[in-house]
Amino acid sequence: MRKGFRGGLAIFAADKTLPLMKLYRFLIPALLVASCCGGEKKAAQEDGQRLFVGDDYAVTQTQYGKVQGYILDGVYTYLGIPYGAPTGGANRFMPPQKPESWEGIRPAMFYGNDAPQNMADKWKNNSSTFTDHWNYYDVSEDCLNLNVWTPAPDGKKRPVLVWMHGGGFSAGNSIEQDGYHGANLARAGDIVFVSVNHRLNAFGFSDLSAAGPAFKNSGNVGILDLVASLQWVHDNIANFGGDPGNVTIMGQSGGGAKVCDVISMPSAKGLVHKGVALSGNATSATDPASSSAIGAAILKAVRGDVKKLQAMSWEEYYAFAHQVAATLGGGGMGGFSPVADGEVLPADGFFKDDVAKNVPLMLCTTTSEIGLSRENLEMENMDWNAAVALVRGMGVENAEDVMKAYQAAFPAKKPVEIVNLLIANRKNVIATADAKYAQGAPVYLAWFDYNAPLFGGRIRAFHCADISYWFKNTDLMVTHTGGGAEPRGVSDQMSAALLAFMRTGNPNCPEIPEWPAYTPEEAATMIFDVESKVVNGPDREALAIMPDFNPWAMMMRPAPAKK
Repeated sequence: MRKGFRGGLAIFAADKTLPLMKLYRFLIPALLVASCCGGEKKAAQEDGQRLFVGDDYAVTQTQYGKVQGYILDGVYTYLGIPYGAPTGGANRFMPPQKPESWEGIRPAMFYGNDAPQNMADKWKNNSSTFTDHWNYYDVSEDCLNLNVWTPAPDGKKRPVLVWMHGGGFSAGNSIEQDGYHGANLARAGDIVFVSVNHRLNAFGFSDLSAAGPAFKNSGNVGILDLVASLQWVHDNIANFGGDPGNVTIMGQSGGGAKVCDVISMPSAKGLVHKGVALSGNATSATDPASSSAIGAAILKAVRGDVKKLQAMSWEEYYAFAHQVAATLGGGGMGGFSPVADGEVLPADGFFKDDVAKNVPLMLCTTTSEIGLSRENLEMENMDWNAAVALVRGMGVENAEDVMKAYQAAFPAKKPVEIVNLLIANRKNVIATADAKYAQGAPVYLAWFDYNAPLFGGRIRAFHCADISYWFKNTDLMVTHTGGGAEPRGVSDQMSAALLAFMRTGNPNCPEIPEWPAYTPEEAATMIFDVESKVVNGPDREALAIMPDFNPWAMMMRPAPAKK
């Protein structure tokens, strides 16, 4: 047994207390949480042993060596499995390398390290922290790891879901929210759930191509990490009971853009068979002129000495690179995101070649991506005229006409909700749907509109709200859902549609109304709520008269560098 494996028991580590404390820190809340999660096996298990760990339990072979997880409530769980080598030192800015093999059994009982990112002020004592309560653990450049939840490592060919976390391209991790947990969907749907960490921000997307051929892909190593994780899935998931020939990738916010990026990458062809993008999407990557300008400025600051950049601690390089980008007017995500280099990613936009021609895509957004009034009763109760004035102040000169178009489509919504719809307008997602439709594979379009009874009913369908519903985690992430029968019923519809899509590329199932595939003419949209329904182009008239206006843009692509 090699010493010092992250997440191992104390007996296997150089520090004989900290890893065990981490294990307790995970297992205790996991046991408490699982006890309140609904499911068909709860009644049979609540009086018997629920956790099985140690000895010969949950030992599974990978191509690099054996890993040992645990079994909780009938789900085999493996956390922090390496799919790539550490990315620091000489590996910084380089494409992902394969991990070293190991002898014996490697513990896979706790989440792997998060990718380097800004860790300041993540846990302020406010309602946002209460609602989202981000899960962050150790941070290092040894961050290429993934988690697996499976009903059994039995050789059965189950559909596989690979979850790509949000946070744009600058932040986040594979278990950032409790709603990311994969056990409930794996158990209920008889599927294998995988979630992935990868390089972010300046570590994943510093375009240092001017330093020479060795660094030609440096602006895209973070997205190449995701392809490496999919290659690991292809090579290993059969040992965990999954089918490498039926892999769906899914992500939310920045993760949704990652889905669009990955299915457009020639290197991912054959590794991905379906895609689901939630509240984030993309039809192109960053202009190389922007990324290379930032990279050139970084190189200039060290007189072209890349080794000096590789020798910095991650904290030093993070601060240095982002400071340089800021001086050039680097836009969203600090100026670091995937680059349209014409090799890793298409230079002329996505969905124009045959790479993703046979990959069905499901797209979903929420009706209140930015909820304006969760803690603002005055805004909640503003009248029509005040709402119009607010939108006009955002630069929409024909504010009242646009709002009337939304009101006609959603007559029961209050003025503040109409403003939310306008801010979260679907221009971008419709453009993505149109581009993907032109390729030929089916596209399915959804809109999440369920309002959980939290904060006086003002929480609404906010950004990230739908994740727990897709994954049957409404009784786990109760700070997003309230828990109980009603949100569970919404989740039953959405998770059933997702499972059907994973199996067949078509989300239709008995739990939902008939859901036609998207066409630009009809724009059929499944609106998920207590009683879900399909409406053709509900916002078509509003979008037709709306000027270019996107305050909600997730800023996933940086602005052009200032000259």
